[in-house]
Amino acid sequence: MKIKILVAAHKEYRMPKDPMYLPIQVGAEGKRSFGFQRDDTGEHISSANPRMCELTAIYWAWKNLDADYVGLVHYRRHFTVAKRIRRLKGKEKFLMVLSKDETERILKQYDLILPNKRKYYIESIRSHFLHLPYTYDKDLEALGRTIKKLTPDYFDAYETVMNRRWAHMFNMFVMKKDCFDKYCEWLFPILQEVDSKIDVTDYTPMEARAVAYLGEFMLDIWNEKNKIPYKEVDVMFMEKQNWLVKGGKFIVRKIKN
Repeated sequence: MKIKILVAAHKEYRMPKDPMYLPIQVGAEGKRSFGFQRDDTGEHISSANPRMCELTAIYWAWKNLDADYVGLVHYRRHFTVAKRIRRLKGKEKFLMVLSKDETERILKQYDLILPNKRKYYIESIRSHFLHLPYTYDKDLEALGRTIKKLTPDYFDAYETVMNRRWAHMFNMFVMKKDCFDKYCEWLFPILQEVDSKIDVTDYTPMEARAVAYLGEFMLDIWNEKNKIPYKEVDVMFMEKQNWLVKGGKFIVRKIKN
């Protein structure tokens, strides 16, 4: 299997040594190169990175990458099948990143690898999005209207995903190339139209990433409609996470809203 998993990064960072991984510098247009594949070569939308984040890497792979399977992870988040990883340090964690052999074993049975579901026990995905401090209901409404306009047969899937209490987050996946192409053919016309309708003039840099936040739900919407068999794999955070602080902020946000 020819598998290429892009590692989206906007700065220099340690990368997996397995040649299956392809580090890609996102938002590279007009920036100095630090030795990774750039997302501003060939056919690209690199200039949209401030609004679309890692989606510019996905677009680059769709238009320029030759592989049997295509995937995306982040420089600070990787797939792993290892257990008991929470106490590991950075250098040790890089030894536990999903390998090509492990990936091939999974892909012999499934056409799609996704991160383990992130569960929101006290709210729906729609509620989760609307209660974030840097997202707006009008942007989510723009996505719903655009899906209904451009691909109305996906609107029921959109509603199903928005009303769930779980989602596959981070835009992380490994996918068979023909599925990947079909996904991107559906994904980008929708998100580019939404991007054209959202006025980010008065948004903060975080708020201006509205299309990127919406993009995190799109693979679930697409697969709710298409039912591609998938395998869930753990996500490993390469840097230390303060879950107590994260949990506290989550609770405070819910109380305020």
